[in-house]
Amino acid sequence: MDSSPAGRGAKGRRWSWPLAAAFALALFAGLSLFTMIEGQAFSYFSTRSEACANCHVMQAQLEGWQRGSHHAVASCSDCHIPTTLVAKYLAKAENGWHHSRAFTTGGFSEPIRIKAKNAAILEANCRRCHADAIAHTNPGPRAPIPCVHCHAHVGHPSPAGIGGPLAPSGDSP
Repeated sequence: MDSSPAGRGAKGRRWSWPLAAAFALALFAGLSLFTMIEGQAFSYFSTRSEACANCHVMQAQLEGWQRGSHHAVASCSDCHIPTTLVAKYLAKAENGWHHSRAFTTGGFSEPIRIKAKNAAILEANCRRCHADAIAHTNPGPRAPIPCVHCHAHVGHPSPAGIGGPLAPSGDSP
């Protein structure tokens, strides 16, 4: 047996890296879980509209929706999230990531503006729910006029970026 300080040191260093890596991993996992719980991250996987206002910038939109005509028939998810299971949770995860990054770093402008991908989801859901009412609109070969072009105030108290020009791809959530 080697009881010299050099012998103990070599053996100690061999176990110190795995122990340090395990500690760093546990610390990262613990801080991540704490941040997710404190930031109510798991609420974004629900269909409760109140989850959309976890961030202060959406409070006016939530209040407008609560006073609006769609409150009785549609949640935020019904309009803003795809309807199929996989697409729904992929969109929630993707938007959750972009929103948490933007709101944590302050990397967004107010009023927030909808991105093209989310505007397409919104448009598809409008047309799906109101298919009977719009069956004879937008005739001819031209591209359909987006619903929010005329109905920008339906779901929210102000256009909130939905009726005007779309935000460039790298801008706010």
